[in-house]
Amino acid sequence: MARIDSVCVYCGASTGTDPLFAEQSRRFGRILAAAGVQLVYGGGGVGLMGEVASAVALGGGKVTGIIPGFLVSRERAFAHEAEIIVVDDMHERKRMMFERADAFVALPGGVGTLEELVEQLTWAQLGRHRKPILLANMAGFWDPFLALIGHMRDTGFIRDAAPVEILTAERVEDILPRLREAAAAVPEAALHAADSELAGRM
Repeated sequence: MARIDSVCVYCGASTGTDPLFAEQSRRFGRILAAAGVQLVYGGGGVGLMGEVASAVALGGGKVTGIIPGFLVSRERAFAHEAEIIVVDDMHERKRMMFERADAFVALPGGVGTLEELVEQLTWAQLGRHRKPILLANMAGFWDPFLALIGHMRDTGFIRDAAPVEILTAERVEDILPRLREAAAAVPEAALHAADSELAGRM
């Protein structure tokens, strides 16, 4: 069965209006560090990105940030120990984040977070990867998106033959157990089997 050794986290470059978002992002970072699970993220030091990455680093965990050069001056202010990879563009960033992760978690965020999440859901639906995808549904943040997915099912645009598999967790303490449970159903070789082929298409 597959293991979860690294998690790619998608989240906002701001902290949002609810203090719970930053508080729980920091808590999730501490959980990752304590579990020895590597964080792969967008490389910024601001917003929820900075909160979760700082918490991992301060907890002694491993952080890998991948950031396009044009965002370095806008989002880079990250002062803790981390592997920071500067890439040419957003496509390369997403490709490397995909390759280095065993699973994906979406914390609250904006359009960029949504775009990254939906791309992973699309490729999973098309059978191009089997890495678990989870929504950290803090304070019901992702409820409107989940309702939209339900509406797509009800209106026949998401079929039972090609389902969209989305894990959810309202508490950050439940994220890793749910990812591990999902990964346990996937053979180790299958978790990364499509990495090279999919990366070439992203």
